[in-house]
Amino acid sequence: MSDTSAYAVTRRRFMGTALGGAAVLAAGPSFSAGKVLNILSHKVHQTVLGTGDADLLKDWKASNGVEPTFTTFDSNPLQDRLFREASLGETEYGVGYMVDNRPTREIAALFEPLDEMLKTDAIEDFADIAPGLVQGMTVDGKLIGIPVRHATQGLFYNEALLEEAGITAPPTTLEQLVEQARKTTFTSKAGTPVVGMILASDLAVFPVMFARAFGGDFITPDFKLMPEPAAFEKGLDVLRTLFEAGNLPRSYATTKNDDQVTWLQQGRAAFTVLPFARNGQLNNPEQSKYPGRIKAVEFPISAALKGKMPMASVVEAWGMVIPKNAKDKELAWKYIKEVSSKRVTTGMALNGNGPVRVSAYSDAALKAKNPLAATEAAVLSNARGAFPPFPQAARAQATMLEEVQLAVLGRKPVKEAVAAIAERVKHMMPA
Repeated sequence: MSDTSAYAVTRRRFMGTALGGAAVLAAGPSFSAGKVLNILSHKVHQTVLGTGDADLLKDWKASNGVEPTFTTFDSNPLQDRLFREASLGETEYGVGYMVDNRPTREIAALFEPLDEMLKTDAIEDFADIAPGLVQGMTVDGKLIGIPVRHATQGLFYNEALLEEAGITAPPTTLEQLVEQARKTTFTSKAGTPVVGMILASDLAVFPVMFARAFGGDFITPDFKLMPEPAAFEKGLDVLRTLFEAGNLPRSYATTKNDDQVTWLQQGRAAFTVLPFARNGQLNNPEQSKYPGRIKAVEFPISAALKGKMPMASVVEAWGMVIPKNAKDKELAWKYIKEVSSKRVTTGMALNGNGPVRVSAYSDAALKAKNPLAATEAAVLSNARGAFPPFPQAARAQATMLEEVQLAVLGRKPVKEAVAAIAERVKHMMPA
C-alpha cells in the first residue's frame, strides 16, 4: 500500500473483540508432507506478512525448510478455537494468536511459559518491544505471549473547527481539553451544530482514560480495584460536566464507537478518542468532509500531574503463543523469533500492522505513510490495557459502565457511583 488511508484502514481492522471483522475461514491444519508449522490466527496476521516476492518470511522459510500454514478465523471464534485446541491431549497447531484481554490464570496455564526460551534463545532486542504490551502477555509473573500487533488510543481533533473557535493548538492538559470542548460546542461556518466531544458510552476505554488523567485507574495490572477512588471521581466529574454543558451529545447513552468516526468526519464533533490507526479513515477524502484537517495527539493528563508522571493511554494488543500440547515447540519459537525481529516488525508495519517495537516508528518509509508515527510511538511507550484479564472481567466492565453512565447522565452522584463500583466489583475480583 502506498497511501496513508489504506495503511490505517488495514491497521484498524480486527483488533480484538471491539475491532473485529470478517475473515476468511480455513478448513483446518495442514498435514502435507515436509516440515509444516500450523498456525491459528486472524486473516490480518497472515496478510501483513506479505506474499510472493514481498513475503517477509521468504528467506526464513527457505533456510528452515518450513511452510507456515494459517487457519484463520474472526476474533472471537479464533480465541474459542485456540483455547479448545490447547485443552486437548495434543494439537497440530504450533502457534496461536491471542488478544491480550483473554489470558486469565486458567487460560494462561494452557500455554507454554516463554521466559526460558527467551533466556536461552533470545528475541532480537526484546527491550525494544513496548513494556505495556509485554505486561499484557504476562500472567502470574510468567510471559505466555510475544506481542505482535496493537491499537493504541489517541485524542483526535478537527483542526478546522478549532480554528473557527479561535483555538490555535490542541490541548496539552485535561483542563484545556474541557475548555476547548466548551468553545467548540457551537454552530460551524458550514451551518453544522457541533459538540465539543463525542465518546461511546459502552466502552471501558473512556472512563479509564479520564481516571488515569488524574492518576487513577479502574483495575491495575496487579489487580488493585480503583486504588485512587478520588481520581476516578475526578474523571467522572469531568465527563459529567461535559454532558451537563452539552459538550457531549444528548444521545451519549446510545452513542457507539462508529458514531465517533462519523461525527468527526462530518464535522459534528471537534474531539474524540480513537486508536491512532483510524487516522487514514478519518481523513479519507471519500468519507470525510475535512480530509487532512483531522489530527491526533496524546490524550492529555491533568495539569497537576503534567511533567510528574506519564499518561498511560489504553492499548489493545495481540500476542503469539505456543500451546503446551504443541508437537514442535522449537519450530514454533523459531517462527515467533523471526516475526518479532526488527526487520519483520517494520515490514509488517509498512503492510498496515500496528508495530509493537517503538523503534519501528523511526523508519523513514513508515513515517512517510503514517504522519502520526512519532506521536503514536511516544504514547505506546507508556500505554497499557484498560484492565488485566480475569474470569469475571466482562461482568466487572459492564458493572463499571452501568454506574459510569448513571453518573454522567446525572442520575446518581459521582461519589455514590464510584462507591457502588467498588462495592459491586470487589466480589468479582480474582482471589
